[in-house]
Amino acid sequence: MRIASFRAEGKESFGVLDGEKVIDCGRLLAGRYRGIRDVLRHDALDELRAATDGASADYALTDVELLPTVPDPGKIICIGVNYHDHREEAARKTADHPTAFPRYADSQVGHGSPLVKPRETDKFDYEGELAVVIGRPGRRIDAAAAFGHIAGYSCYNDGSVRDWQRHTGQWLPGKTFPGTGAFGPALVTADEVPDVGALRLTTRVNGQLRQSAEVADLVFDIPAVIAYVSTFTRLDPGDVIVTGTPGGVGLFRDPPVFLQAGDTVSVEISGIGTLVNPVTDEAC
Repeated sequence: MRIASFRAEGKESFGVLDGEKVIDCGRLLAGRYRGIRDVLRHDALDELRAATDGASADYALTDVELLPTVPDPGKIICIGVNYHDHREEAARKTADHPTAFPRYADSQVGHGSPLVKPRETDKFDYEGELAVVIGRPGRRIDAAAAFGHIAGYSCYNDGSVRDWQRHTGQWLPGKTFPGTGAFGPALVTADEVPDVGALRLTTRVNGQLRQSAEVADLVFDIPAVIAYVSTFTRLDPGDVIVTGTPGGVGLFRDPPVFLQAGDTVSVEISGIGTLVNPVTDEAC
């Protein structure tokens, strides 16, 4: 099942994607759930699946504005330098623990919406990543049980303002400018992803391949990341873990290549979907 958050006719809702059409679950379920996070909090994916089985579509996909897959996550935890080739290009030693930092919900846009290059920088970079959405809550989750806490997966572009990221040893300022990250197009439920390690992630800028890796190339795999993160913070339904980016980011190309207004970035993950965003300059 593929579930998306969207805006149509001036109202925000969520729904199940049926090919190029959208079943409006906000309408179908008579407002019982406020969105995807609320569905997950009530463990209602099976209810959603049953309600939409055979239901008629309400909109063509082209007639809605897709929002970030989970517009209102309680937490977004990003994992840095977590692919072997990215660690090598960044000249970082193998770490004993994952590098983790937060991102804020208002820094995200949905599929099709512009990524916003802040006026404070000329070093705006792309980072294609796999996002994991939590379905079952937990603290100190054992790695062997981690997959049972996952609701599903989506594509993510952890857009980075590199000069602000490097102001100090803390990356937060470069990772959460408004409109610099993208999340979508939809949540693909975990039952549709039998082997997450076999997924291939590719990032293209203006159609040119910049990143390509299998999720199996992660330094710290998804169960290890969930076990680590859930030790220092409780994970709740709708929380998002962004699992890291492969090698090939603009910062470490020779010479470095950064995003400019008019560029288009696509992050494709096999079996999950393709997240596409144009780039625009921030309005003065």
